[in-house]
Amino acid sequence: MRFAVLGTGDVGKAIGAGLVSQGHDIRVGSRSSGDGRHTFAEAALWAEVVVNATKGAASLEALRSAGAANLAGKVLIDVANPLDFSKGMPPTLFVQGDDSLGERIQREFPQARVVKTLNTMGASIMANPRRLKEEHDVFLSGNDKAAKELVAGILRAWGWKVILDLGDITTARGTEMLMPLWIRLLGTIGNADYNFHVAR
Repeated sequence: MRFAVLGTGDVGKAIGAGLVSQGHDIRVGSRSSGDGRHTFAEAALWAEVVVNATKGAASLEALRSAGAANLAGKVLIDVANPLDFSKGMPPTLFVQGDDSLGERIQREFPQARVVKTLNTMGASIMANPRRLKEEHDVFLSGNDKAAKELVAGILRAWGWKVILDLGDITTARGTEMLMPLWIRLLGTIGNADYNFHVAR
């Protein structure tokens, strides 16, 4: 499949490498083209699936640049978190409680098929779950069942064994609000080689 990976940071690089490893074609979207990159709009127009791997505070602006028409009908995998660094470290969340970044994206782009996932872990684990020896989980949130099934297939190809479908896009509130805990754990553990697991 053809994937547009919007964002050139560690998350975008990790997901892009993971997609290429499974034989998919990717185009990296950024604010400007050149050096192997395309504009957000160019990448989104070409792609069958779009990955939002931008910083949460810039996600809506980046997706607006990608163009609503270029996102319409496509699966939009949202990996971003609403982190607010305006007061320094640790960051807070600029949306929480009765809303989420995933919901804001779905509302602004109603014809896109938004699936929130991979936002509860570090970049090195996203496309490489075998990096951790113990069992651990990845979550899905979204309104479109077929879109979630497509994303789950990508995750399984990367080696994910426990994929928990939490329900519609409103359930992204819970996974996004895990980030303050994840960041505190980073300070305690000293590295990002950890993830959440639901023991049952």
